[in-house]
Amino acid sequence: MTPERFTLRAAVFLLAIKDNQTLLLRRRNTGWRDGYFDLVAGHIDGDESLIDALIREAKEEVGLVIAPEDVKFVHLSHTQFDNEYFTVFFEVTKWVGEPKIMEPHHADRLQWFPLDDLPENLTPSSALGLAGYQKHTLYSESGFGPK
Repeated sequence: MTPERFTLRAAVFLLAIKDNQTLLLRRRNTGWRDGYFDLVAGHIDGDESLIDALIREAKEEVGLVIAPEDVKFVHLSHTQFDNEYFTVFFEVTKWVGEPKIMEPHHADRLQWFPLDDLPENLTPSSALGLAGYQKHTLYSESGFGPK
């Protein structure tokens, strides 16, 4: 019998950037970090590329239509907060539509924040990705103890 291989969860995060500000949603009724601000984000579905997942999540959560060629990879994090994840961050500066809350059962506020004045109540993943983005680092990890 072949031992079962470890599988890692993966999620994509959108850094919608306009006038040196980024778009954040405040979570509600999700069961995880409700009341915290988060980048537009979501899990990868099966048989879906990272960019396809990002485009889908942007449309589902805030109604933005993004072309694949307008998506730029900016950061990858390997994290161990509540669960172990690869979180992949993409910058987008061009889209169609005005952002609005499309899932009011999961978010109660949508706001642009200056990159140098982000709220203190950011989810850990968003905080880590935004810090990496601002430092121009492509990779980070967090939440792992000493071996």
